[in-house]
Amino acid sequence: MTDDAPDGVPGVPPRTGTGRAAPGPTRSTAGAPAAGAVISLLIVDDHPVVRDGLRGMFESAPGFSVLGEASNGVEAVALTAELDPDVVLMDLRMPGGGGVDAIAELTRRGARAKVLVLTTWDTDSDTLPAIEAGATGYLLKDAPRDELFKGVHAAAEGRTVLSPAVASRLVSAVRSPGGEPPSAREREVLALVARGTSNREIARELFISEATVKTHLTHLYAKLGVNDRAAAVARAYERGILGRSGPG
Repeated sequence: MTDDAPDGVPGVPPRTGTGRAAPGPTRSTAGAPAAGAVISLLIVDDHPVVRDGLRGMFESAPGFSVLGEASNGVEAVALTAELDPDVVLMDLRMPGGGGVDAIAELTRRGARAKVLVLTTWDTDSDTLPAIEAGATGYLLKDAPRDELFKGVHAAAEGRTVLSPAVASRLVSAVRSPGGEPPSAREREVLALVARGTSNREIARELFISEATVKTHLTHLYAKLGVNDRAAAVARAYERGILGRSGPG
């Protein structure tokens, strides 16, 4: 996934640093790009070598234009507003601002860009929050080049894109709701809820965003088979989940 195209390839614009836009073809107007139109991209990843590899890959292929790069979610939100790409290729775990919070903020702002998650992580704690936050698709970094190209095309058209591993996890989650025990972080959130702590206070105490707190609560409700905070606490005591572990 990180194959670099050599600099100086004919027809390929020069690379730019993190957070800087590269000149490219005219971007599509609102909605999905027209058939045959060039798809504009914003690459978001905290590793420069990954960004370079992705830029080289897309700029050496016809039909794509890389408008810029970002190294974290905060930069991604700002550059998406500035550059208006068709697709944002979004990593998830990044210092300085994670991908899930960035996706949620782009969704809140009504950004035109479609977000295609491209990450190494395929655990439930990564995939479900990203999709719930508004990601159009979720691929892993070991995806073949052609699969990634097809995924970007599909995302630009508003179609859902999921790697086989992620699709399998989502199907399992739907078929057996409540079957998975709460994670350690979800237990921490639940213990704070039991104390009457608000979402804002939970976010401050655990050093996470309020959007992430809400995501943890959504997962807890599904796992416990309840619809609200009070019922979640009661069910957790019934099952012995509370009282065994929680924030110190």
